[in-house]
Parts: sequence; C-alpha cells; structure tokens
Amino acid sequence: MKMKSIKSIKGFKGIKAEKLVALAIFVLLGYITLQLPINNLAGSGAKFTFFDLFAPVSGAFLGSWFGILAVLLMQIANLFFHGFANFDKGTLIRLFPILFGVWFFSKRSSNFLIIPALAIISFNLNPIGRSVWYYSLFWTIPFLVYPIVKKSLVARSLASTFIAHSAGGAIWIWAFNLPAAVWKGLIPVVALERSLMALGICASFILMNNAVIYLKRKKLIEPGILTEKKYIFTK
Repeated sequence: MKMKSIKSIKGFKGIKAEKLVALAIFVLLGYITLQLPINNLAGSGAKFTFFDLFAPVSGAFLGSWFGILAVLLMQIANLFFHGFANFDKGTLIRLFPILFGVWFFSKRSSNFLIIPALAIISFNLNPIGRSVWYYSLFWTIPFLVYPIVKKSLVARSLASTFIAHSAGGAIWIWAFNLPAAVWKGLIPVVALERSLMALGICASFILMNNAVIYLKRKKLIEPGILTEKKYIFTK
C-alpha cells in the first residue's frame, strides 16, 4: 500500500510520508555515525566522526533540501542527547560547512564553486592566512575535478569534502588564533584526511545506494527515494 501525501499540515502539502520516514531513518543513522569519532579538530573540542563520511550523501537520496534538513537534525539530536558541556565555537562552526558539501553532492552544480572561491579570498585576507597562503590551494581542488564530477564518484566526493573544508577553514582562520605553524603542520594531515574522507564518502554512497535499491525490490520502502543505477552491484 502506498503511503499518502501529507496534506493536513501547513507547509507539508504534497510531501509523501515515505519521505518523512526516510528522513527519520537518515537522522537515526547520522546520529549513530556521530558517535564514532575519527580525530579532533585543531584548536577545538570538536571532532571528525564517521558522520563526515555519511552526511554528504544524504541529499543524493532524499533530495538536496531534505538532505540538508536531515544533516541539521542529526547534529541537533546529537547536541540534545549529549548536552552542551563540550559545545564551543568549533562545534558551532562545524554545524554549517558540511551542509555545503551535502548540497553540492546532491546538485553537482558549478554555482557551488563560489564557496571555495570566497573561502580562498577570506583566508588570504587574514594576516595569518596570508602568511600560509598555500594552505588555501586545497580549495582549488573542487575547480580542478569539477569537469568530471558528473562521471566520477571519486571526483564528486573530493569536490564535496573540499567545499565543506573550504567553508570551515575560511571561518576557522578568523575564529581561532592558530599560529601559521599550525596551519603549515596541518597540510599533510588535511591531504591524507580529506583523501580518506572522499573514499569514505564514495563507500558510504555505494553502500547506501545498494541498500536502498535492495529495500525497494523487497518492497520494504516506497520507490520515491532517489538512487543511481550506475552504482548497483547486482541486477
């Protein structure tokens, strides 16, 4: 039986209940991945977690706006259940950059290249940033890989993670007085970290894509959830 569209709640007209169920499932999965830390962010108590590998793909399945909403709800739920004891500027800043990555991964539009462009400018307007200007060269990667993002999942993932990184870095340089030596020391860390994140996003997307397709075939979920046939393991 197909789920009916939600019409009675103002602002939700035409939204199918299946989309809200999928939203709830993604929020739950995202909350779980937020509990699995990878490493700490320099200058803050905030941490990278497996959430950073899972969150960008949300928009690809739910649609860009629902994907962004899901990621916001994941992080709000995490704050609610863990309290605000470890909440600092770094945690607040972390709430938003990943949303740009989610949006780009879903849309793959060249319009989003304005984000790393502005990030490079912002970073180099800062006196400390200007002294380590070469750090901002990381944010040219979305421009370099963009010509093939619609063909290559790796390129799409690299662009997504570096767009998020550029937004975070542009804010971070102004929010924290990290010395130039720290930014310089982060260069090999970022190179390895973001490469692994891009591969993790690829793996997360392929896994979720096949899981959703399997559940569709078993008629455990409605067919409205987006998938990409190019990344199906089995016919």
